[in-house]
Amino acid sequence: MRLMDYYENGFEAAMLKDTMAYYSCKASNWILEDSCPNYMLKAEECLKREKDRVSHYLHSSSETKLLEKVQHELLSVYATQLLEKEHSGCHALLRDDKVEDLSRMYRLFSKIPRGLDHVANTFKQHVTAEGTALVKQAEDAASNKKAHKRDVVGLQEQVFVRKVIELHDKYLAYVNSCFQNHILFHKALKEAFELFCNKGVAGSSSTEILATFCDNILKRGGSEKLRDEAIEETLEKVVKLLAYISDKDLFAEFYRKKLARRLLFNKSANVEHERSIITKLKQQCGGQFTLKMEGMVTDLTLVRDNQARFEEYVSNNPIANPGIDLTVTVLNTGFWPSYKSFDLNLPTEMIRCVEVFKEFYQTETKHRKLTWIYSLGTCIIYGKFEPKSIELVVTTYQASALLLFNASDRLSYQEIMTQLNLSDDDVVRLLHSLSCAKYKILNKEPSTKTISPTDVFEFNSKFTDIMRRMKLPLAPVDEKKKVIENVDKDRRYAIDASIVRIMKSRKVLGYQQLVIECVKQLGRMFKPDVKAIKKRIEDLITRDYLERDKDKPNLFKYLA
Repeated sequence: MRLMDYYENGFEAAMLKDTMAYYSCKASNWILEDSCPNYMLKAEECLKREKDRVSHYLHSSSETKLLEKVQHELLSVYATQLLEKEHSGCHALLRDDKVEDLSRMYRLFSKIPRGLDHVANTFKQHVTAEGTALVKQAEDAASNKKAHKRDVVGLQEQVFVRKVIELHDKYLAYVNSCFQNHILFHKALKEAFELFCNKGVAGSSSTEILATFCDNILKRGGSEKLRDEAIEETLEKVVKLLAYISDKDLFAEFYRKKLARRLLFNKSANVEHERSIITKLKQQCGGQFTLKMEGMVTDLTLVRDNQARFEEYVSNNPIANPGIDLTVTVLNTGFWPSYKSFDLNLPTEMIRCVEVFKEFYQTETKHRKLTWIYSLGTCIIYGKFEPKSIELVVTTYQASALLLFNASDRLSYQEIMTQLNLSDDDVVRLLHSLSCAKYKILNKEPSTKTISPTDVFEFNSKFTDIMRRMKLPLAPVDEKKKVIENVDKDRRYAIDASIVRIMKSRKVLGYQQLVIECVKQLGRMFKPDVKAIKKRIEDLITRDYLERDKDKPNLFKYLA
């Protein structure tokens, strides 16, 4: 026999058996008497002593066997009981921010088979519960403020995003330090945030809330007042949260709408920050995600050059002078959100402006068609009131309505609607802003707070204010429904393209596999509904892209 055989059979086997019995007895007492942190301290100390004992007295080959036995008796046997201790287990350590104890828990449980699974699962449950509590807190706060102004409700959503960012910072730090960047805990953190980050607050989806949060950071005069470094850091964290959002395409559309307003109305606080977040979004979601956003920012840089050429054209052609100062923003339709375009009956002064700019633009290019979006226009007009003249900053719609009163003292609702050629909804919003809001430029009969088709209006010549220049706000249109409709339409195209790509590659494929591959392909941007995929398959069959197998109805063939 080898010498090691005597050592292993004559001594080691008995030593291991006795060690197991010793620690089994110790553990059965400790688990009843000690808190989880104290138990772990004792377990760690025991493992250290056994390791030292090997180096002092035993053959090195015994170390692995000995430590495995001790870990089994102290940790594996009581793992669930230890982690679930009511006032000191894993949940309690996370709740009380016991960073050192959590680090020790990771070190100990990483040494036993599947030991970290339970810890990671508890971590996920804890983070999910904290996140869900934040959602409920925001919901309760918003519902309590319903009687107040909408911006107060909106403020609750801003506070909610801030708290979610803080929560993410906290537990990401835990993953990186306490849990040593282990993939199991990254996965647990991701799954937890996906569970509550996709819940809405106060009727707003998470995508809209995130887009609004960014808008408040990036726009001039927003509620988030931050230094440049803090803005960059916050935007970085928002983009990280976006990774947990399933409907990224919906976020892109909401974000693009708000970006458009910032750029078009000169409300962006810093163009470099605009470029910075677009770069971060590009890194996170890919070039296709930010293509339109990049185009929008580029368009605005070209606008200044275009305006300079127009002004030069006017100065060199005195006959072409529109008679009033005119700034036109020319944009590429493909990059920008779609807007309603009405054939507004412009006042004579404005018609002259449009014609002059068209003539100029034809000298620039022969291949582009101009479509005028009057709903986005802004005018400065002079109101000659009896007390004093006041500059009014108004929309093109408001300016067109007010200029009607240069020719008429009194106009009915129907006359205004006919002369402007606007829809009922737009006329109601327009007349409400001029006669029922804070600044009553028009007097209304009867003097009620709502607009009716039987109302009659006249210019309020006695209006006055301490300001010499004022802006007349026009109530914004709720574009949420339109944004969702646009995204749904884009999703239909995306599902069609995905199905065709898959079938072009595979030629023949079963329904179940086609759905799985389609969901996988589109999952980065949104989670396609299985019913929607089925509907798109049927549509592609009717358009002769696919055909159903005659013998197997759930098998599809690609038609080249």
